[in-house]
Amino acid sequence: MKLTIDTRAQTLEIDDDDGARQLLNLYSAEAFDALSRQWLRVGWTQKYSYQFSWLGRPVVQLPEDLLKIQELVYSLAPEVIVESGVAHGGSLIFFASICNAIGKGRVIGVDVSIRPANRAAIDEHALSSYISLVEGSSIEPSVVQRVRQLVGEAESVMVVLDSNHSRDHVAAELRAYAPMVTPGGYLIVEDGIMRDLADVPGGRAAWREDNPAAAVADFLRAHDEFSIERPSSLFTESTTTQPLTYWPDGWLRKRSPRAE
Repeated sequence: MKLTIDTRAQTLEIDDDDGARQLLNLYSAEAFDALSRQWLRVGWTQKYSYQFSWLGRPVVQLPEDLLKIQELVYSLAPEVIVESGVAHGGSLIFFASICNAIGKGRVIGVDVSIRPANRAAIDEHALSSYISLVEGSSIEPSVVQRVRQLVGEAESVMVVLDSNHSRDHVAAELRAYAPMVTPGGYLIVEDGIMRDLADVPGGRAAWREDNPAAAVADFLRAHDEFSIERPSSLFTESTTTQPLTYWPDGWLRKRSPRAE
């Protein structure tokens, strides 16, 4: 695809690989959406998301995704948020800060290996009382069982998957953690953008098929109790139609049981 920006004429010309051509108003919602898709790809190669922190801890996330998931946590007010993938602990602190602000909730972080410095930083953080850590592979049965033990039977649960992003691993995580999600709640699968990064510097051709979004598609074919449903905005005056996100097709809502 070729994009041609003419700031004098205020146009964006799009030449698709199949030979189709579009001429858009540069300041239209359609042009913004097209430019944003490429901005996400370039930003990924430049490690754009690796420059932010939350309350003192690195949080390697697209800010737009953080704001969106904040809206969801505020709306649902889950009693437990389970997150696979701890890294520096920034996302755990982010969720803990929301729980603290709304006066409800706690966080369980799972990682195959939690570095001592990161564990110490989380344990010493002012919000550490909201966080429990479980070390081990997120798909290891004993680890899944430990998480189940930490979740109260009557508690509302939201799950966020952000560990190993291979198709097989995410598929196994979906099978393991989907049953924990409360009906009406969400299971969020991060980094489906990998499918769109196969041809960028640093990307891999295998990512066209080996990515979290592909695992989601496989999962949904066998689990009709879940559906892709990006939460609606609590406030918007925007005319844009496509979200800026690293998590395409990653917002899975669990259907509430039908009344008999």
